[in-house]
Amino acid sequence: MSRNVRRRDVVKGLGAAGTIALAGCTGGGGGNGGSRTLSQGVLMPLTGDLGNLGQPIRDGATLPFKVLDGETDFTIDSQVEDTQTDPSQGQSAAQTLVDAGYPAVTGAASSEVTIQVAENVFIPNNVVGCSPASTSPAITDLDDKNLIWRTPPTDRLQGQVLAQVAAERESAETAATMYVNNSYGQLLSESFASAFGGTVQNQVSFPKGANSYSSQLNQALGDDPDVMVVIGYPESGVQLFRDYYTDYPGETPIFVTDGLRSADLPSNVGNAMSNVRGTAPLAAGPGNEYFTEQYQNEYDSEPGVFTSQAFDATAVCLLANAKAGENAGPPIAEQMQAVANPGGEEVTPSTLADGLSMAAEGTEIQYAGASSAVDFDDNGDLRAATYELFGFQEGGGVETIEEIQFSA
Repeated sequence: MSRNVRRRDVVKGLGAAGTIALAGCTGGGGGNGGSRTLSQGVLMPLTGDLGNLGQPIRDGATLPFKVLDGETDFTIDSQVEDTQTDPSQGQSAAQTLVDAGYPAVTGAASSEVTIQVAENVFIPNNVVGCSPASTSPAITDLDDKNLIWRTPPTDRLQGQVLAQVAAERESAETAATMYVNNSYGQLLSESFASAFGGTVQNQVSFPKGANSYSSQLNQALGDDPDVMVVIGYPESGVQLFRDYYTDYPGETPIFVTDGLRSADLPSNVGNAMSNVRGTAPLAAGPGNEYFTEQYQNEYDSEPGVFTSQAFDATAVCLLANAKAGENAGPPIAEQMQAVANPGGEEVTPSTLADGLSMAAEGTEIQYAGASSAVDFDDNGDLRAATYELFGFQEGGGVETIEEIQFSA
């Protein structure tokens, strides 16, 4: 059993490019293996408002390249670029990947960035985009030529989950929302409001990166709601919750969403945040145990929010590329459902190398991932998902309180 690995890693600022020629004992690759290169870009927020979440998500997205090292006859070419959690910078970074010839990209993360990148870069250039973290319902309605996909569930589902939890856990009859002023925040706030059986008294938007959120908090809490929902990102969330605990006694039940699922949030805020819980898509796929083990071994840390979805986004793109037989966006897009949806021999994260060979040979496969079964509908959205109700642990950390199964 020979193992011949050639690696070229070139670091350019916050981006990284590498070509890995891999040969191992699984053989395979069929007529398309060995001499074929699978090209995959990664577009993540390594800095900016989502920087502390984006870096672990980047690690999840690049983990398949490491798992496949020495296990397949394909050559894998990859490059990572930073969106800076900014739509303009995200488009520039995406264009860098397009200009470098990448036909498929894992990313972006923020819904606001994903929408702008999709409309202005990926779709015009016939490049597949598969986001592991963008949950805005607006993505469903993009005129995307079948090119835009995602491995987390749409917020149409999470809004219903939030409404259910608020009613069942707090017997809430009134509510208010505070949401970051972008597509992710606005549409998730609206999704919650439409699903909530009581009265939503106020829906208050707030900008990213403000020095104070006291006026917005006063608007949201002015009518003394039974619960408040906060939709945002960690960088802004730190200031928002500092203002909240300075101005209020911290007794109102607050629910946050996946964008604020950060283990460091309480310590950065300077409060245990015992009145705050949240909902987020939960990693509950058949391959989650293997993924978690590989992530821990590679990065010496626990997987975080959307890291398993990032692994799955890259894995599905690679499988679709292998089945398509060429590095071109439209052929890869045509195979995304074929390699993921039910029907065919099951491929999991631990058998990804074999899956590439089978896909290249024309064998019917279905990818069962780390985050979920990855069953795409015709809009590129997941048909069902598992959510968690989570809380913040005293002294730091996040704990799962309850698992919630939800279907469209």
